[in-house]
Amino acid sequence: MSKDGVNTSRRTFLIGLTSAVGAVGAVGVAVPFVKSWQPSARAENAGAPVTIDISKLEAGQRVVREWRGQPVWIVRRTPEMLAGLDELSDTATLRDPQSEVGTQQPAYAQNVYRSIKPEVLVLIGTCTHLGCSPTYIPRPTVQLQHGGFFCPCHNSTFDFAGRVYRGVPAPTNLVVPPHSYLDDAVIIVGSEEGETA
Repeated sequence: MSKDGVNTSRRTFLIGLTSAVGAVGAVGVAVPFVKSWQPSARAENAGAPVTIDISKLEAGQRVVREWRGQPVWIVRRTPEMLAGLDELSDTATLRDPQSEVGTQQPAYAQNVYRSIKPEVLVLIGTCTHLGCSPTYIPRPTVQLQHGGFFCPCHNSTFDFAGRVYRGVPAPTNLVVPPHSYLDDAVIIVGSEEGETA
């Protein structure tokens, strides 16, 4: 106790105790606030890679899955579909035949097939004009002499590599998402941890 009758040790104890309770309270308030910055489990799952088994996908067939809220198309192309791609590789017919707009596909898909393996195409199934979902046209038609994808909203057309034709509203090729092969029968969309060559 000091000369003026104040218990300094008690005061020091109370200041220390008040500071400790305040610090615990600040941590208690900060933890939920900091945790709110992290994505929810639902958000993490929505952006998580998706594995797709293509072992039963036959030539000419397409399978549709969802990744990040967007439809992903996997098409097993026939030899005729692949031959049509070679015939269309000119700038008079296609807007970007060499896939030079780099944001439309990963570097390993910047080829005439826009894929890792020529017979398997992986695309985001939304038109690059206004986001409609084009129709899969597996056989030649009046609009698509080799088949491909036709967006009925505004008549945009794409070949079997997702390359956009000239003279249609869509400005760029369909997007090829990042993907890789875990083995010959399983593709992982949204991750390049498997084989990309």
